[in-house]
Amino acid sequence: MPKYVVLYKFTELGLKNIKGTVQRAEQVRKDNEARGFKVLGIYWTQGRYDLVAIMDAPSEEAMVGGLFNVAQAGNVHSETLRAFDAGEMDRILKQA
Repeated sequence: MPKYVVLYKFTELGLKNIKGTVQRAEQVRKDNEARGFKVLGIYWTQGRYDLVAIMDAPSEEAMVGGLFNVAQAGNVHSETLRAFDAGEMDRILKQA
């Protein structure tokens, strides 16, 4: 399964509802796992981004759908990075 790192920033709405962030993240995790994702971790961070999630997605299409699901709630903006493990990178480099 493709692996992704998602970087989140709170919107104004997300900041107004900050006390519910842990519960919202848990609900999103449950929803995504029901869709076949494997959530490897969700972390609240200091610095440029407010949250970081690391997950395996069943497909790129599923990942985009999951991101739209989170986006429509209006609490965060996200930036998504496709991540490759060492084995995947080795196969990619053999094609270079």
